[in-house]
Amino acid sequence: MAAVSPDIATDFLVEAGEILERLGEQLVQLEQAADDRGLLNAVFRGFHTIKGGAGFLGLTPMVELCHALEDAFDKARDGKILLDDEAFDYAQRCLDTLARQMGALGAGAALEPADPELLAAIRAWASGPASTRPSASAGPAGAAARSAEAARTGGDTEQTVRVDTRRLDAIVNLTGELVLARNRLKVLRDRLKDEDLHRAVTALDHATARLQVSVMRTRMQPVSRVFQRFPKMARDVARQLGKQVELRLEGTGTELDRNLVEALADPLVHLVRNAIDHGIEHPSARAAAGKPELGQVLLSARQEGDHVVIEIRDDGAGMDAERLRARAVEKGLLAPEAAARLGAEECYQLIFLPGFSTKQEITDISGRGVGMDVVQSKVRELSGQIQIHAEPGHGSRFTITVPLTLAILPTLLVRVEGTIYALPLSRVVEVLPMPDARPDYVDSQPVLDLRSTTLPLFWLRAWLRRPPHAGGGEVIVVLQSGELRFGLVVDQVRGREEVVIKALPRRLRGLPGYAGATLIGDGALAMILDVDGLRRSAGPAQRG
Repeated sequence: MAAVSPDIATDFLVEAGEILERLGEQLVQLEQAADDRGLLNAVFRGFHTIKGGAGFLGLTPMVELCHALEDAFDKARDGKILLDDEAFDYAQRCLDTLARQMGALGAGAALEPADPELLAAIRAWASGPASTRPSASAGPAGAAARSAEAARTGGDTEQTVRVDTRRLDAIVNLTGELVLARNRLKVLRDRLKDEDLHRAVTALDHATARLQVSVMRTRMQPVSRVFQRFPKMARDVARQLGKQVELRLEGTGTELDRNLVEALADPLVHLVRNAIDHGIEHPSARAAAGKPELGQVLLSARQEGDHVVIEIRDDGAGMDAERLRARAVEKGLLAPEAAARLGAEECYQLIFLPGFSTKQEITDISGRGVGMDVVQSKVRELSGQIQIHAEPGHGSRFTITVPLTLAILPTLLVRVEGTIYALPLSRVVEVLPMPDARPDYVDSQPVLDLRSTTLPLFWLRAWLRRPPHAGGGEVIVVLQSGELRFGLVVDQVRGREEVVIKALPRRLRGLPGYAGATLIGDGALAMILDVDGLRRSAGPAQRG
């Protein structure tokens, strides 16, 4: 290993990591279709490829493990041994060991050897005659993206070049600076009203827009990079819980910014595990309720405009709003009076409170009261939102909406007392003029009757602790926060502008309601507001 170039070792880590994630999905598919020759060949090639790279780098523990698996699956290809549930358990345990070895290699630590008992079991399986083992059957966790053909071939061959992600990030940052310069020139064009300047800036505007799209595409990756790890995880969790679960993947070709793909991995792990643990019932309970014993979990992705929507849906027990309400009061997370005022949709949001759990016992999978609050925090960090739909006895659906990229954000610029603030355009529902009549009040909260819907109102001036607006002509920006909508009252709406997100000034980091900062077209600094944080930190805001 010491004599090998670091670049070669890094290339091996990247390639082997991709193969390892693909093997997890392929093994689950093969478990459901053990006679699929193409899948069997793909699994054999995967272990063979990792073994070859590990052998070149002198990684003996990894070579030893891959060789045992390669030998076993080669004999399965020749019909000398059969694939059964126990064999797939061995293979999945080997994947876990290989993943730990890869992690140690990336950290510069020594590789742990494979469990001797596991190696002995694999070799015994490989040496056993086919007639002594039962035929393969479906395990309790089903196959995912039943795209067996893609798994066999590994997808279409593409002409690609590996580029250091730091170079890509540098290009994206430079493109962001170019966007800021373009915005500044557009302001000057409108101010100077020079025809030659107008034509030059318009041409620059079109070229910058095309460059921006092209650069963003270089950072795009299909969500399959995250999704393909879940079939194995679902299988392992279902086996551990004694449940029967089929995980289906849809929309795996949907593309997202590389940084977002990586950042979504942990939240999705929590949600898929929770769908299996909290959502899907045990086979006996499902049978008693008239359901198939095999529970269904769907993980899907789709693009909607400049956003990607990811859904995790199950056909399990759903959620009981009354039980969630009682649990929050029992754990001291909510006062009884406050809990009594919550509607069903608001009760579902209680699962995001730190320390909230409906589990009566702690297991390796859940019950510690951590996880869902982390999911919500991470999604909000990505300028996204998460919504919950549930029906007792029929299942739950978690919907995550995130922008395609975080590098450049479409915003609505608003003004309060001469200062500009930016609201993520994805959260803006509509803009309304402020009615002349005074608003109604519900529980001391100003509200607007909007098309037979009660819309809570918050004054941005009051939140900023500035005096009330005296001149009239205020504007209401209707914003979406989870399942709820509220109206943010501002002095003026300036218009839409794409902005480059910058880190907050040090003195503002950690303050609720602020998501970042940016430079707008006239060169001024504008704060980007966090819609969810703004709603949580704003009390009943009355006009003076």
